[in-house]
Formats: sequence, C-alpha cells, structure tokens
Amino acid sequence: MKRGLFISFEGCDGCGKTTALNLVKEKLHALNIDPLFTREPGGSKIAEQIRNIILDPKNTEEDCRTEALLYAASRRQHLIDVVLPALEEGRMVISDRYLDSSLAYQGHARGIGIKEVLSINEFAIDGIYPDLTFFLDLSPEEGIKRMQGREREADRLDIEKESFHQKVYEGYQIINEMFASRIIKIDASRTPDEIASEIVSIIIKRSNNG
Repeated sequence: MKRGLFISFEGCDGCGKTTALNLVKEKLHALNIDPLFTREPGGSKIAEQIRNIILDPKNTEEDCRTEALLYAASRRQHLIDVVLPALEEGRMVISDRYLDSSLAYQGHARGIGIKEVLSINEFAIDGIYPDLTFFLDLSPEEGIKRMQGREREADRLDIEKESFHQKVYEGYQIINEMFASRIIKIDASRTPDEIASEIVSIIIKRSNNG
C-alpha cells in the first residue's frame, strides 16, 4: 500500500492557523477527501497529558530545555500512536504543528539553538518529516492583535512578551530557508476563505502528482 501524504501547518500565535485548518477540512470533505486531522503537542492520550504540563500557565518555572524535551516526547508518542499508523494505511494526515514549531519556539526564541533542538527531535521523529508544510505568514504584531480578541483562555505561550513572539517569527524565517523544499509560505493577512482555497489547491495538486 502506498504511504499517505503527511502535511503540517505552522505559524506564529495568532496567525489564523486553526481557522484555516477548519476551513481546509470543510473544503476537502466537500471534495470527498477525508484526511486525519490531528494536533501537537497532543493528539493521543499520553501526548495530551504531556501537552497539559507544557502549556499550563502555572508552570512558570519550567526550564526551557525541559520544555524542548517535553515537546519532543509528546511528538514521539503522537507519531507512534496516530501519525504513522494512518500514513501506513495510505491515509493523508494533516497536523496542526510538528517539528518546525520546536525549532522556532524552543530553538530560536528560547535561545537553545535550532541545531540543538533539531538534534533532539531527529531522535524523536526517526526520519519522519512532513511531505509538505504550510507556514501561515503573518507579522507578529498583527498576530498579537488577533490574540487579544480571542475568547479562549490564554496558555503559557500566549502570555509571553512581544519580544518572544518576534523571535519566534525570526526563527520561522530561518527554518523556512533550511527546509525550503517542503515549506510553502501562505500570506495569512488575507481572508480565511482565500487562505484555505489556496492551501486546498496545493494539496490537490500534490496529491495528484503523487
């Protein structure tokens, strides 16, 4: 059986990633395409428990290297429990965040080092990279404005200072160049429908080309 297509969505906080994912899901279902949608950190029982530790606003004393290791551990469990079984069944998998988030947030923004965090995660993912990654490109300033209008409770990353979100954006620019062959920048300043339509068009084209 042919291995399924593995797609990840990336972006800074407030970029509209969740909205885009929901619209992409609707549009793909309308075309009778039924990917497995999942998320990181989390996506499976153990991985979700690790997520709760990482993002709990009360865990302010969490060391940045501990944070990076917890993300990698959650990623590994999610990969084994959810992503790999679906891909081996030939199913398309679309994940809300994956490896690149750790490189941007912990590697660059936390100052651990992109190469150092990549090394941790190469052990965790064992060579399983996305076939295609969509980076929703929006300035950190605009992302922060959008976050201020959210109704959901802020997590530990949401409440970081603006300088942190600036560094995350810088990190993503470095990563986009490192993995230019699989990362596609999407202008996230447009309407949600325009964003989702472009993404679906690219996914269909990639699927048809094998």
